[in-house]
Amino acid sequence: MKVLLCNVISPSVCKSTKTFFLQTTKLLLKKRTLLISAICSVFLFTTPFTFAGTLEQAKRLHDRIAGVPASAETLSEMEALLVDGKPIEAAYVAMESKHFYNTTLKLFSTPWTNKEQDIFFPLNDYSATIIGMVRDDIDFRQILQANMTYVGKSDLGLPAYNNNNNDHYVAIEDRALDLSTDLVQVTQSGLNGLPATATAGVLTSRAAAKAFFYLGTNRAMLRFTLMNHLCTDLEPIKDNTLPPDRIRQDVSRSPGGDSRLFINNCLACHSGMDPLAQAFAYYDYDFNADNDPAAESGNIAYNQDGTTDSVTGSRVQAKYFNNNTTFPFGFATPNDQWSNYWRHGDNRSLGWDPALSGQGSGMKSLGEELANSQAFAQCQVKKVFNNVCLRDAESNADLNQISTTTASFKEGGYQLKQVFAEIGNYCMGE
Repeated sequence: MKVLLCNVISPSVCKSTKTFFLQTTKLLLKKRTLLISAICSVFLFTTPFTFAGTLEQAKRLHDRIAGVPASAETLSEMEALLVDGKPIEAAYVAMESKHFYNTTLKLFSTPWTNKEQDIFFPLNDYSATIIGMVRDDIDFRQILQANMTYVGKSDLGLPAYNNNNNDHYVAIEDRALDLSTDLVQVTQSGLNGLPATATAGVLTSRAAAKAFFYLGTNRAMLRFTLMNHLCTDLEPIKDNTLPPDRIRQDVSRSPGGDSRLFINNCLACHSGMDPLAQAFAYYDYDFNADNDPAAESGNIAYNQDGTTDSVTGSRVQAKYFNNNTTFPFGFATPNDQWSNYWRHGDNRSLGWDPALSGQGSGMKSLGEELANSQAFAQCQVKKVFNNVCLRDAESNADLNQISTTTASFKEGGYQLKQVFAEIGNYCMGE
């Protein structure tokens, strides 16, 4: 065929054609050689690249958990653990840094201590107690029910804990003390004078009382507890199918003369909120409103057994009778017996513990009710995800990881460091 083609085409054209084919072949061979060379280069560098990736993951894991770069020694230790297939152990090495406590956990817990949800709020007995309980691997459900507070060590020359100010914790922060070693656990009732049965972890801290018992009707304590520890506000859990029998007298049944507003809006929140907020009926934040309108100097107050409030004629704080003429036929709070109406209706989805009764007296039992819900466990995992991954969960993989970690959080005794370790490993490759 080649001979026939050359006979048909002139010799000069045939020669040119042969030259073209030879040059094209050489070019293709050259490209193939370059391609093979590139593939070989990738292959040759595969092993060093793998180690560099592991090192980068160790660095990112430490940065995300501790908030600061790791030392060369720590990074080497973490890298070795990752290579050995021990990622959880590597995360725990990162949590040995004081910066995990002074920075990560401080910023993690501080927004829960104030209405503005400001991450730069000063250290206080609320945030210090969160940090200490995480450090000591205490069952995290105890934050809402334990007779426990964390303070600075007594030999550090700090101002003593004072029920009327935050000087003790300001001094800890000003001196940049190591929160991984310089906090100690004490009995809360020994500090604030509450009966042990009336303590409820961070809910009865001075910081929480100042933020959420300040003036008002004590409903703020419930709302911000839901926001901080169940990751929901009142709006998403409105339910107008519940009975209105425990809604207080200060809520109009016909706001603006239109009863439909009460049925579709007010009732939807208050029917579930008011029976729960009754748990706070004996508590207040005591301060001098004339001389200290910002309430910087004040303390948590509690009407103990035998106390009679001059306004209510019972142990119930006067604020529970604010605007009680708005609807005189409404519920007049007689005691601190709460009931969880949200165990019925749509809000069963919050996952209430069937082993609990859904009712009780005072804040400690309410804290137990909230802390044993599925929403509480999942909320902690979501917050850690946001803190460590620096974003909200978005994909199905993210949601699956939150579900998996929530299950292990519960099965592992509610230790929050385990959550940081699992989520840190999930996000270290990003």
